[in-house]
Amino acid sequence: MKSVLEVVTKLGPARLAAMAAVTLTLIGFFAFVILRVSKPDMGVLFADLSMQDSSAVIRDLDARGIKYETKGDAGQTILAPRADLPRLRMDLAGKGLPSTAGVGYEIFDKGDAFSSTNFVQNVNHLRALEGELSRSIRAIGRVQAARVHLVMPERRLFERDRESPSAAIVLKLMGDLDPSQVRAIRHLAASAVEGLKPERVSIVDERGRLLADGARGAQAEAGIGLEEKQTGIERRLRSQVEEIVAGIVGQGRARIQVSAELDSNRIESRSETYDPESRVVRSSQTRSETSQTSAAEGATTVGNELPGADKGGAAAAPKDASNKNEETTNYEISRVTKTEVVEGGRIKRLSVAVAVDGAYVPGADGKPTYQPRPAAEMERIAALVRTAIGYDKVRGDQVEVVNLRFAETPVPPEFTEPSLVQSLLAPSKEEILRIVELTVLALLTIIVLLAVVKPLVRRILTPEVPQPQLVLAGSGMMSSEAEALVPRENKTAQLVDFAQLNGKIQAETVQRVVDMVRASPTETAEVLRNWIQDN
Repeated sequence: MKSVLEVVTKLGPARLAAMAAVTLTLIGFFAFVILRVSKPDMGVLFADLSMQDSSAVIRDLDARGIKYETKGDAGQTILAPRADLPRLRMDLAGKGLPSTAGVGYEIFDKGDAFSSTNFVQNVNHLRALEGELSRSIRAIGRVQAARVHLVMPERRLFERDRESPSAAIVLKLMGDLDPSQVRAIRHLAASAVEGLKPERVSIVDERGRLLADGARGAQAEAGIGLEEKQTGIERRLRSQVEEIVAGIVGQGRARIQVSAELDSNRIESRSETYDPESRVVRSSQTRSETSQTSAAEGATTVGNELPGADKGGAAAAPKDASNKNEETTNYEISRVTKTEVVEGGRIKRLSVAVAVDGAYVPGADGKPTYQPRPAAEMERIAALVRTAIGYDKVRGDQVEVVNLRFAETPVPPEFTEPSLVQSLLAPSKEEILRIVELTVLALLTIIVLLAVVKPLVRRILTPEVPQPQLVLAGSGMMSSEAEALVPRENKTAQLVDFAQLNGKIQAETVQRVVDMVRASPTETAEVLRNWIQDN
């Protein structure tokens, strides 16, 4: 302890204070740098949460001891360590968080069926059905969130005309839905609710756009179906033509547009055709009649009626006989009855426009030079396009294939996986921010070391060189010499004596300094260097 106290005493209070300041500064700065560098990478755990869900999620994270960050005025967005995001989402989903996802049939697992009224059971059943439909709709790729509102008319006794159910669906989308996807959502809801028809389902997105109108009639729905069919035909034909043309001229070297005109009329025709040459015996009937007649045998008189009179005296007249045969044959002529119904939506006419870019060949200077395509090649491309769309001249189809120079330079379609050097030269946004943060921390560390730590350490480590005690030596010399001097009353003599004494003191002081410099030249040079730097 004595040696430690001696070292502390030699250092002095100024150096001890400087050492303490340097130590605390270094500890605080490097602790900040270490915490900043070792801070976990944060990712979005949940976004667009309500205040209730946000508070519930934060309470669960606090109970787990997991670091998190919140953004937004009400904490709508919660950030958590990126490595723990999948596990946290699964655990919170098991606890029903966030609850805005909707409640399903599990609502009946918590209530008491015996104490609840019929009204409460009906409300819970409606809530469960809406929640299950929301979950099913969110399974579609571009649907981020969904809310379903069902209107189920109350069943009443002695009611003849019952109003059909209706539904309203609000979607939060990531992109746009195809007409087929909108139609699929309507049929999904209609199939899950008893008595609900697809045309009674209205769909609205988060921007207020009406994707499906449940108040339209059957004719309006038929018109929408015709437009969707036209769009589907145009898309299918365009993809077919593009696939063929791109295989010849290259990907991105052709622009194709297809216009399909559909006939919306519904035609119903009936016809009957008779063929007189093709006869078939349907029925045959034969009838025969035979009749005989004779003349009168004699006149009736009184004499003839008397007893014993001769009744056969007159000869009998000849008899008449007739035969009659009748034959009836019925023939059936072949008949063809034809009923033909042609629904609306058949193709009335097709118009296809194809613009093909030319070829690019290396020029004299090595740069690509535009070169038009030959007419024979363009004719072959046009023939392929006509075959692909099912060209019908009688129908009035039009196909135009033109060779034009595009405004942009062709880009090769090949895709090569970036190498390590390319990945380093083209980092992502997060990597750039991380590099900038580390660079700023490194610069701050260097600045602190050069501007603060180095001067303090150098001052602490610099040995304290004993300064020449000119005044003390001079004062000692003066005291010894003053004792030897005899006081004089003459002021002039006193001034001369003092001048002689001062000269001797200065000479002795210079000699002492020279001796000190010869004894310790290194410390002397360090003292002079410090004086020069201070000045």
